Amino acid sequence: MKVDNSSLTGESDPLARSPDIGHTNPLEARNLAFYSTNCVDGSGYGVVVATGDNTVMGKIAKLVTGIKVEKTPIGIEISRFTTIITCFACFDGFLFLIICLAIGLTGTTSVLYTIGIIVGNIPEGLLPALTVALTLTAKRMASKNCLVKYLEAVETLGSTSVICSDKTGTLTQNRMTVEHCYLSDQIIRIAHNRQECQQLMAPVAHCWDLYSRCARLCSRSEFVDDDPDIMKRKVSGDASETAILRFMESVSDRPVRDYREVYAKVAEKPFSSTYKYQYSIHRNPDADPKMNNHFILAMKGAPERIIKLCSHVVAPDGQTIPISASHVINFEEAYRELGSMGERVLAFCDTEFTQFMPDHIFDLDDDNIPGAVAKCRTAGIKVIMVTGDHPITAQAIAKDVGIFTESHRRSTRISKPGIDRHRRPNSTSIVVPGDELAQLTDADLCSILSDFREIVFARTSPQQKLRIVENCQSLGQIVAVTGDGVNDSPALKKANIGVAMGIAGSDVSKQAADMILLDDNFASIVTAVEEGRRIFDNMKKTIGYICAGSVTTLYPFMFLVILGLPQAIGIITVLLIALGTDLMPAISLAYEKAENDIMSQKPRHPTRDRLVTRALILRSYFQIGVIMAAAGFCGYFYVFWGYGIDPWTLLAKWTWQNDNLFVYVFYNGQWNKTNKMEILYEAQTAYFICVVVCQWMDVIVSKTRRVSIFRQGLGNWVLNFSILFETCVCAFFCYIPPIANALHLRAPKPMVWACAVPFALYILAYEELRKFIIRNYPDSFLAHELLI
Repeated sequence: MKVDNSSLTGESDPLARSPDIGHTNPLEARNLAFYSTNCVDGSGYGVVVATGDNTVMGKIAKLVTGIKVEKTPIGIEISRFTTIITCFACFDGFLFLIICLAIGLTGTTSVLYTIGIIVGNIPEGLLPALTVALTLTAKRMASKNCLVKYLEAVETLGSTSVICSDKTGTLTQNRMTVEHCYLSDQIIRIAHNRQECQQLMAPVAHCWDLYSRCARLCSRSEFVDDDPDIMKRKVSGDASETAILRFMESVSDRPVRDYREVYAKVAEKPFSSTYKYQYSIHRNPDADPKMNNHFILAMKGAPERIIKLCSHVVAPDGQTIPISASHVINFEEAYRELGSMGERVLAFCDTEFTQFMPDHIFDLDDDNIPGAVAKCRTAGIKVIMVTGDHPITAQAIAKDVGIFTESHRRSTRISKPGIDRHRRPNSTSIVVPGDELAQLTDADLCSILSDFREIVFARTSPQQKLRIVENCQSLGQIVAVTGDGVNDSPALKKANIGVAMGIAGSDVSKQAADMILLDDNFASIVTAVEEGRRIFDNMKKTIGYICAGSVTTLYPFMFLVILGLPQAIGIITVLLIALGTDLMPAISLAYEKAENDIMSQKPRHPTRDRLVTRALILRSYFQIGVIMAAAGFCGYFYVFWGYGIDPWTLLAKWTWQNDNLFVYVFYNGQWNKTNKMEILYEAQTAYFICVVVCQWMDVIVSKTRRVSIFRQGLGNWVLNFSILFETCVCAFFCYIPPIANALHLRAPKPMVWACAVPFALYILAYEELRKFIIRNYPDSFLAHELLI
């Protein structure tokens, strides 16, 4: 009999069972059938040798339930940041409380100032901003076929440095044949004989010529042998393309391979279940220099998608005419009729480009698996294949999908006595079979994982997959695991992020995973990695922006206590900045697109590249925060100066508190405490307005960490709206009398808004210089100190 062990070993082909042992490894033995696997052919008698937890499936279940769920990297970072900021805020508050009491302030006043200090230190808008950022990213990833089960898992894949994939792609071997063609508004049953086919296609010769050209060119399938019987030739390609290739080889006057050499391929877009079509671009051997038609695009895909992309159709006489409603109706009826016959229907179309010069280079986004593996490598991510397939099969697939790019060797031989494991051959790739992996110590396994760039583990058991993940993690790597079978579930659960297949994946693997690929496409992982890196970048930008805004509420209290300067900001104004003007721009940074070099950067180091770094704190508290606070004090002093009170008078310690020292004539010759407070409220309002003006520029420069803002552009319309929103909020609180009076704010002169403009421009110049140094001198000491 034959059994399907794919859920345990990953092998898709049925395996014959017989009384012969064949191998001492239970998963390799030919006389064992396993609980939960299916008998797909034949019948047999057997003896039960294990039940319950003693079965292979039971052992896998015990492995999964015994694995402790690790905290996500972003969860660790957020906890670290909240701990630091809480301790810092409480320490500052307690210190200033002691100072206030020591200099003779009342208990009530001291407590109020202490509350202001604590509120000024804590970024109240951070939690909603980060929650929105994670939610938006999860939604974007879902639209790209990556379903995230936990919000924090959104960022984990962006931190990934190693991907252990059990399955990178298989070649389908279903037997399909071409049965019908729909040409010139008629369904034609085709023949696989050249002469018969020519006779059938004679009435629609023009359409047939274009169809056959497209069918031969728009394909990635190729013959791998020269069997005289075309229908028996082995083909590298999926079932549909195999059928089309065999059909065109049968009815064409020359081999398809020779025809493709004439129409040289220059670029292609592989098929994806997302957009349901594929196309390739070829040089036109019949190009007319006057027409500039040097390139031809050939496309095939789902009929309902192709028809929407087309504007013209070829008539029986060979003329190209606009598609009419009747053409569309006939087309839809035809593919419904063919579909009802149990046939798979594909539509073809082509066009000649006339806008490109002969030397034009096409740069298409290649979403296939080799392209995805190459992108992972460019992003500094090591892709390791961990499979249950035979080593020879695994080696061939690794070459085919781009995991192996150089010479490799089969045997490790590093655990043998007398062999120095630190001396490696010139090979950069290695295949490690499961039976040899079982003999390796953890030190030897870690040596392989760290020394070789291209690694394939073949014939691995669930326990060995789990061990590989654990050893990768012991090297400080953030590990992602992809899988679809029950045998992958222990590794999926142990990984920093487990990625299951949504279509072919078992329920057990989906349960153990943190993310599900809805299209079973490895290339979708690259998209998820980019989104994960984008969210980490955007979270750093959000924290930097919020902290810079929060510190502007801290400096006024410091100057009050140290210099006796009249309070430049009120407690209510602190909350207006933290939860009013700060919040919307902070959230808008979650919508910012990724910087163009994000996938060329190495994965972040889990201990060195933190969410909140010293450079970020220095930038927020002592660079941008100082500039914004200086702008606020500029507006603040401007208001006092307008009433004849110069800064030196205010800086004379505690002068402002002594009403008898102010003998200036204000308010029509009257001076009293009420009038004095009116001036102070107006000055505090000016401080608030100047901070908001600087926040405009701060949120703009916070759009990037390395790239110039002039290159990134202002395409984030949520952010653009947030600037308008915070300006309206500020004006609403300051210029609506009932609201302003209730909040102890007063409407200052319009010139106050202009006071902050030079400081905003200084922020722009400073940030552009900082990013210039980071981009052009990345290894310098200054760049390391300035990169937030």
